Amino acid sequence: MARLTSFRGKGAVITGASSGIGKLLARRLARAGMRVALVARRESELHQLADQIEQDGGRAVTLPCDVADRAAVFACAAQAVAALGSVDILVNNAGYGHHRRFLEWDLDDMERMLRVNFLGALYWTKALLPHMVEHGKSWLVFVASVAGKLAVPEESAYVASKFAMVGLAETLSIELEDQGVHVLTVCPGTINTPFFDAEALERMPPVSRRMMIEPDGVVEAVVDALRRGKREITVPRMIAAGYIARALAPEFMRRNTRRTTIDAVARRSGRR
Repeated sequence: MARLTSFRGKGAVITGASSGIGKLLARRLARAGMRVALVARRESELHQLADQIEQDGGRAVTLPCDVADRAAVFACAAQAVAALGSVDILVNNAGYGHHRRFLEWDLDDMERMLRVNFLGALYWTKALLPHMVEHGKSWLVFVASVAGKLAVPEESAYVASKFAMVGLAETLSIELEDQGVHVLTVCPGTINTPFFDAEALERMPPVSRRMMIEPDGVVEAVVDALRRGKREITVPRMIAAGYIARALAPEFMRRNTRRTTIDAVARRSGRR
């Protein structure tokens, strides 16, 4: 179990850093003394974030990149190593989601989502892992989702991308344990970020809205998990009870999921 006891002087690459969890985590790691490389497509937002970090006394470099573009990722990874000197932490956080029924979902968007959410993490990991293994004592963080452990109706492509990410992270955790690379999988529940637009909030089950958490709580949970050498966390922790229910009583879990999602939406819309 590899505990990250000190962040000071280490280098971190954070994808999806222009907003949400990625942005907050970048500022948090910079305040802890890390050099951070900020990765996202939106260049102006990255520069604004870098300015904020440097005004707070931190060090940041911006790396505009579409994580779904393999060649661009490998080029940016080389720039990250050159700029930071060493990459001690890679946070695979870039991703997006939509809320659509499978039959109504545009296939181009589904493919794009899988490329960004899963292949983006695969590309960045493949690009930086040789350096991290050679460097020794490094950390890989995969920001997945509870939807990577429990299926959610009307999020099929998103769920598929996060299930894939969770599987990749678990496999790498076992493979890399003896090579000095520690893997942390983060499975947040419903977070109060722009990911959930007005339409999504309207269709969201009441229980999910009640359990919605602020992104700051996820960031602090990630930092704490790195310090304690954890391999997987669910935020909030109570949701992890659903994993046990799914394993021990799958039919009950299926009925409950349907009741609180598809049936609940149908009742509110007057279809049932």
